[in-house]
Amino acid sequence: MFKPKLIRITTVPISLEKLISGQMAFMGNKGFEVSMVSSDFKDSDILSKKEHADFIPVNMTRRITPLADLRALYQLIDVFRRIKPSIVHTHTPKAGLLGMVAAKMAGVPIRLHTVAGLPLMEATGPKRKLLEAVEKITYACATFVYPNSGNLKDFIIASGFSKPEKLKVIGNGSSNGINTEEFKRAPQIDEHANAIKAQYRIKEEDFIFVFIGRLVKHKGIEELVSAFSVLNKKDQNVKLLLVGPQEEKLDPLSSGCLREIEENPAIIAVGYQTDVKPYLSLSKALVFPSYREGFPNVPMQAGCFDLPCIVTNINGCNEIIVNGENGLIIPVKDRDALLSAMETLYLDKTLYPKMASIAREMIVKRYDQERVWQLILEEYKKHLKNNGVV
Repeated sequence: MFKPKLIRITTVPISLEKLISGQMAFMGNKGFEVSMVSSDFKDSDILSKKEHADFIPVNMTRRITPLADLRALYQLIDVFRRIKPSIVHTHTPKAGLLGMVAAKMAGVPIRLHTVAGLPLMEATGPKRKLLEAVEKITYACATFVYPNSGNLKDFIIASGFSKPEKLKVIGNGSSNGINTEEFKRAPQIDEHANAIKAQYRIKEEDFIFVFIGRLVKHKGIEELVSAFSVLNKKDQNVKLLLVGPQEEKLDPLSSGCLREIEENPAIIAVGYQTDVKPYLSLSKALVFPSYREGFPNVPMQAGCFDLPCIVTNINGCNEIIVNGENGLIIPVKDRDALLSAMETLYLDKTLYPKMASIAREMIVKRYDQERVWQLILEEYKKHLKNNGVV
């Protein structure tokens, strides 16, 4: 029986593990022979077993590294010519560029690229022009492009990166949907959450705002810490829980912000956590004031735990959250608007429970993972049929 060969590519392996987790195994169960390509890492055997797919190491960087990029390009061409896939599907900017160029040079018939955010949105000057050129080359080499949100699709069209007929948003957006059965309240999660409360002396009457992500400037941490500090001075029962690692080199926080995080007893920074579910379980609301995103998982995860979300009016976030229904949408980089939204969720005893009561339902209805996977599978089948690959 003929099994079409599918190769999924990301720049770094954590994207395979997190961004599109489970998709390779799903496609393998649906009749594809699946391989994964990313930069080498020590747990590749574990990932291969989990996804039931071969892992092929090709080292790529997220920076501008011409010699390393050229080496990776030739390696990818060699991989494609050896495996002869029917479909190459790339994610993340560098993997998209190299993967699409290599796939076209190797004669791969179906070349798909998912766009999950554009770093160029925050770039200026020569760097922005270079990043725009990268996107144009990537889309030109792809046979089809999947922006993972409607706003991102509109931005790509308005920027002239690709023709509209070459673009499609799958379902309601998202690269992978969310496993709504995994992200839901359960006794063992609550037990872990209670242990965390005890560890950090969190009281039942405390109102916990949680942020999950890297602690860097473009995630809006400076505005968040500043707004929370004002709110905390008004009421000691509000707490801010920061779940995520600090980055000292890429877009680091100011010394003043770091000092406030360290010295304010109402700010609880727990660092990177492999399992965020207990932290969502013990929280009351998510605050996610990012400057730019693709289609973020965190607001979907929070919604599954009945948390109203405060998000910025950016791509992805303003599609997951419907203002006034399952959360509040505020302008980017607006400390005062963020403070006002936090005060509203904390003080409005009518609005908050109304939002919390429908938060999970709205996520399950629109972003359940199995539905997203099925829609991607249908796209694969359509492209195979249109290209005469049977």
